[in-house]
Amino acid sequence: MMSMQAIVLALSRFKLPKWILLSGLILSSCQSQALPPKRVINIQQQWELEPGDLIADTLVVGSLGDISIQLKGTPLRAPFAGKLEPSTFEQCAIYSTPEVPAYLFRFCGLRRPRFGAVKAGQTMGNGSHIQFATLRRQPDGTWIIVEPSTGILERAISKRHSDDNSKDRDIDPSQAKSKESSSAEHSPN
Repeated sequence: MMSMQAIVLALSRFKLPKWILLSGLILSSCQSQALPPKRVINIQQQWELEPGDLIADTLVVGSLGDISIQLKGTPLRAPFAGKLEPSTFEQCAIYSTPEVPAYLFRFCGLRRPRFGAVKAGQTMGNGSHIQFATLRRQPDGTWIIVEPSTGILERAISKRHSDDNSKDRDIDPSQAKSKESSSAEHSPN
């Protein structure tokens, strides 16, 4: 990537007015970064209404199996080191972590999501309300929505974050990893 000095030097050779150069630099620095590709998840259950559907031109952001949490602008934090990816469902993000590899966590309604790798406790975004769903990988590679994990959600919305707070987890990472290894031969990554 070119440095700003190199860009200014290259443009100054064209003898353009300084306001044009300044405008160009300002506009080029405002470009948004490219979003990572959307994570496609094949969910076994199909409901009549799902996140991403429209009712009277109004976006559905929750569905059967989701719970609603009122954040009131509180940051949503990564419960563990992991990755946040855009979802194929509109206004939803998918969080995954090697701590519980057989599970994915879907957050809908998240504003200003920070996609990519995240550290434990790092802000992933915020919002006034989010819809939260826990998904479990099946041996055939599909996913099912399961009862939400209180421990994971508590770590994600807690104002304090402790990386060693395993007693608060609903999903024990050692169990999830052993379940994952027993189903790994039947499911693609």
